[in-house]
Amino acid sequence: MIVKPFAAVRPTVSVADQVAALPYDVYDRAEAAAAVDGEPLSFLNIDRPETQFSADVDMYAPEVYAKARELFDARRADGTFVTEPAPCFYLYELTMNGRSQTGVVACCAIDDYLENVIKKHENTLEKKELDRIRHIDALDAQTGPIFLTYRDSDAIDILVAAVKKTAPLYDFVGEDGVTHRVWRMAAASEETACSQAYAGLVAAFAKVPCAYIADGHHRAVSAVKVGLARREANPGYDGTEEFNYFMSVLFPASQLSILAYNRVVRDLNGLTKDEFLNALAGENGPFEIIHKQESQLEPIDKGAVGMYLDREWYGLGVKPEFESSDPVEGLDVSILQEKVLAPILGIGDPRTDERIEFVGGIRGLRELERKVNRIDARGDGPAVAFAMFPTSIDELLNVADAGRLMPPKSTWFEPKLRSGLFAHLI
Repeated sequence: MIVKPFAAVRPTVSVADQVAALPYDVYDRAEAAAAVDGEPLSFLNIDRPETQFSADVDMYAPEVYAKARELFDARRADGTFVTEPAPCFYLYELTMNGRSQTGVVACCAIDDYLENVIKKHENTLEKKELDRIRHIDALDAQTGPIFLTYRDSDAIDILVAAVKKTAPLYDFVGEDGVTHRVWRMAAASEETACSQAYAGLVAAFAKVPCAYIADGHHRAVSAVKVGLARREANPGYDGTEEFNYFMSVLFPASQLSILAYNRVVRDLNGLTKDEFLNALAGENGPFEIIHKQESQLEPIDKGAVGMYLDREWYGLGVKPEFESSDPVEGLDVSILQEKVLAPILGIGDPRTDERIEFVGGIRGLRELERKVNRIDARGDGPAVAFAMFPTSIDELLNVADAGRLMPPKSTWFEPKLRSGLFAHLI
């Protein structure tokens, strides 16, 4: 696969911790507005420019994207951001709860995406694509790195380990306790390890047969579509233009951790509690109820699901006859979708059905209880929540290798890459 260095727009060292922000898509509109309150340098102001307007303004209005460009230009003009004088690679290390992962920050070729050298495992939503397309076009820049993974490479590991013995460019702890460190690798670096890594990474990644999108499918496809549009607008392009590439961070698969992506359904599709339980775990149901308790119940193995219903937790296990060796059909999230959510609860398309909500595992089981109890209290329920066992990284790679797609919201990666530390001008 192809990687190339780029001349990043990045924050000055003194304000990097104030600029770095969680990805735009982990917030709803109200949460984003609250997050930027009193944080003028946070990149979320640029990533979610509707936060600069009152709540009655359409978040997809042209003036909203124009505001993103205005803020981006202002931060470049006032010295908050600097632009590298020459292309660089970077390392980006994140440490959470004592576990570290280190990725190479580089640009990848949109042709590798189109030719499936960069593999996908999720469908995307057109509305979300259009938002990021407009954002990239407005800024003439990609601001959210695509989270890629690859099967481990000794050659890359050796280069990375040598660079990490040098002094980092950035080193700070976020408000969530995650430590972020960044190293810069330039061709003319005074550090031999950095200049050697700069020279060696292209050749090392050329021997990597493929990469996989771990997180950022919408950002990836949006960057690719912008690049294709700019090719069409510039028929004389030669392939070296920056719009032919998109900014990524590439991590070895062995270092990654996936959390569960849980589900909340706002009603039982007209069924009573007893009718639902019978359909779920009766003679013909896909699950058996292992036990029931009032305290939180988190699944501890594949095939196990924790269910919260009517202020009780149920430990569910998939019946053997519903298990599958197929890379997609055997996923816990697939069994839940195909055997419960669709036929019993009527959630035919979880990408568009407003009766289902997806809750990242980082929010914990208490968040599932809170959402279900709130729905029940309004009289809209009874609602039900499903706590899933995390999809494994091997399952993700196997699905992508098979050219298949997972159900939406199958994986939640932690820690999240911070936005604002790098931008790629196109």
